[in-house]
Amino acid sequence: MVWRLDNTGESGALPGLLQGKAPRNPGNPSQAAQIAAGPIGPGSFAPSVDAATRNAFCAVAILISLRFAVGAWLPLSFDEAYYWLWSKHLALGYYDHPALIAFAIRAGTAIFGDTEFGVRFVPLVASVAASWAVWRSAAILLASERSGATACLLFNATLMIAAETMGATPDSLLIAAASFLLWTMAKLGTTQDGRWWLAAGLAAGMSLFAKYTGFFLCGSLVFWLLASPAGRPWLRTWWPYAGALIALSLFAPTYYWNMTHDFISFRFQFGRMGAGRANATNVLEFVGSQIALASPFVLVLAGIGLARNSPLASPTRPLGVAAATVWPALVYFSVHALHDRVQGNWPCFLYPALAVLAAYPLAKGFEHALRGRLVRLSRILILPVAAAILTVAYAQAFFGLVPLGRHDPIARMMAVGFAPVAEEISAEAARMHAAAIVTTNYATTSWLSFYTRRSVPVVQITDDFRFLSSPRATAALLNGPLLYVTQAPEREIPAVRSHFARIAFWGRIARSHDGMAIGTFDVYTLSGLRGAPLGRLP
Repeated sequence: MVWRLDNTGESGALPGLLQGKAPRNPGNPSQAAQIAAGPIGPGSFAPSVDAATRNAFCAVAILISLRFAVGAWLPLSFDEAYYWLWSKHLALGYYDHPALIAFAIRAGTAIFGDTEFGVRFVPLVASVAASWAVWRSAAILLASERSGATACLLFNATLMIAAETMGATPDSLLIAAASFLLWTMAKLGTTQDGRWWLAAGLAAGMSLFAKYTGFFLCGSLVFWLLASPAGRPWLRTWWPYAGALIALSLFAPTYYWNMTHDFISFRFQFGRMGAGRANATNVLEFVGSQIALASPFVLVLAGIGLARNSPLASPTRPLGVAAATVWPALVYFSVHALHDRVQGNWPCFLYPALAVLAAYPLAKGFEHALRGRLVRLSRILILPVAAAILTVAYAQAFFGLVPLGRHDPIARMMAVGFAPVAEEISAEAARMHAAAIVTTNYATTSWLSFYTRRSVPVVQITDDFRFLSSPRATAALLNGPLLYVTQAPEREIPAVRSHFARIAFWGRIARSHDGMAIGTFDVYTLSGLRGAPLGRLP
């Protein structure tokens, strides 16, 4: 017998619910009609697929295919190369984040080798799964396959999703976990089957294993349970607590790693929550970045959907759980921006819910004059504006559409023009029979390790805490001929001088794209190790 919770708050078996029969005394008329019309889910939901839905599916397929192509072609960002180094020395946790991204990269490179596509393969596949989960979530919550297609298209049309799910970063896996968490809660709402709490716990746990901001997703479930009339009856059952236990069990390895490493990761990440000085620039940057990353009309529609689906409202609001997903993090980031910078990618895990909320006004329409005009205007402009933002971003990444040189944020963040630099450094290391290349910056360490194809060992001597699972450099290695590479000699050379007796300038190598300089790398020779050996071999 399957135990569920109906809308009256009574626990008991509801035979026939999954066969399309409406629950007794339903608290949500639209939900009851939706269930009475038939079960919703892959293989069982069979409405007539109209042209708009087919067109949306084709557009999503094109966007995902383009994302795969960019992922195979675009050089790695320094963070991606950094996480790739993690994957070479697997652990239960790392200084910056939990370990899931390292395991994902290890799986992808086991199939496709140490290539850009291999590093990004699992996150790219996760983006396909996330798209499916967003489609199903909206189709279930709004009782419309067209709404599901709309939400999925809006989700994939945002620059946030295009960028974050293409890259091999914790954000890509966090977005997938958030998408599946929303889907499990949608299934919980329509089936009233408590077993979906176990699936929700699994999704929440994976979000915590991906990134610490997964705590916001867990908090959103607590918020929905306490604030929503549809959620509070579940507190009288054991299902949410079982789901919480599953989530905590998936977080346990991360906690254990922190416990055995002086809570270094917790102190780094949670230390950002401290108060700073008020700065209006941070607020403007936060708002501006989200307008660009979501596109303005997606935000307008999502805002309308959010306002109309407060979890404090009656259970007839179909997207209460999606709204509950957004509110805790939105409030926190808004307050945080008052005293410190909110990086543009931080709210990425809200985008599955924002896409579903944005589909709501397009599906429902509004008689209110102002809201009605906003919805009509958004319906016309939402895709052209989102497409324009994506086109400019892709054109800049592929072709350097605007020649910005050192001021090009995409080129600076990605290893654009770095492969020739790595080849020249590798050739000089081979010529002088260098035992290793020494670095003092994790970005340089990561790019050199990846793009020299590990032809010569790279020793990071200042950021030991970032590579705690990597072996230590030996005295025999550091007493051999060495090259030192830095992008900031004035700032970083003093740390090197304190450990080596002789340091001599070898030359400067420019990183460029289409003839425009992006940056420079100064190369030195080192010898005469002073004191005990230091550094790690990532």
